[in-house]
Amino acid sequence: MKFFTHKTALPGLGLSLGISVIILTALVLLPLAALFIKSLGLDTAQWLQLLQSERLQSALWVSFSTATLAGVLSVAIGGLLAWVLVRYDFIGRRWVDALIDLPFALPTAVAGIALTALYSKNGWIGQWLEPLGIKVAYSTIGITLALLFIGLPFVVRTVQPVLGDIEAELEQAAATLGATRSQTVWRVIFPLVAPALLTGFALALARGIGEYGSVIFIAGNMPYKTEIAPLLIISNLEEYNYAAATAIAVIMLVVSFMLLLVINLLQQQLLKNQRGQTL
Repeated sequence: MKFFTHKTALPGLGLSLGISVIILTALVLLPLAALFIKSLGLDTAQWLQLLQSERLQSALWVSFSTATLAGVLSVAIGGLLAWVLVRYDFIGRRWVDALIDLPFALPTAVAGIALTALYSKNGWIGQWLEPLGIKVAYSTIGITLALLFIGLPFVVRTVQPVLGDIEAELEQAAATLGATRSQTVWRVIFPLVAPALLTGFALALARGIGEYGSVIFIAGNMPYKTEIAPLLIISNLEEYNYAAATAIAVIMLVVSFMLLLVINLLQQQLLKNQRGQTL
């Protein structure tokens, strides 16, 4: 009985599969298993007390709501940036394309400090926004802005190659058939890039949920208002409460997994519909 089938003419599938499973187990599965085992240090009563904690519920809401909003904004802005970089040739295009990757190389703590300096009450931008009643630093707006900064490149780099593979003749054919520009975008271009947009959203969401460095400085860390869940984990670790810290991490892991599972199922459905329309 075969446990796998060959899908390539290249030899060494069994060896490469074995090495991949070993690496995956050592780098991913074992740490996750240790995380779950460590969280078992809490009994049922302690788990219920933790789950009913208003402070934890508020921190989880801040983390997941800001990460989701930042992911949506990353899709909107990143999709537009990818379109401009692929479809238009302008002076400084290569510089803009290179700047997209800057958040990947920049330490997140440095990004958080820079954003705080810009949007604080006395910052270059914040000093103009505060009189208008717009408080960015030390608010959920600032958290969303920091997560947008680190999540935007994921969407751009995911959507950019897909847009590059879409031939301009499709747009011309749609225009020839009488489609308006908006109809061309929503009925021709968007269905082709929708799976890539979902992938970019999933990557930005996953990065934003667990982000700490870029958020910790601009959030203000006020309990029940701008405190994020990763900060609660760090706080429990500093108090040597490892069981509570790992329990919070497990909660975030389970919720994140469910969200990503729904996104992946939706992406597969879009790809299936896309193939059906192609056939």
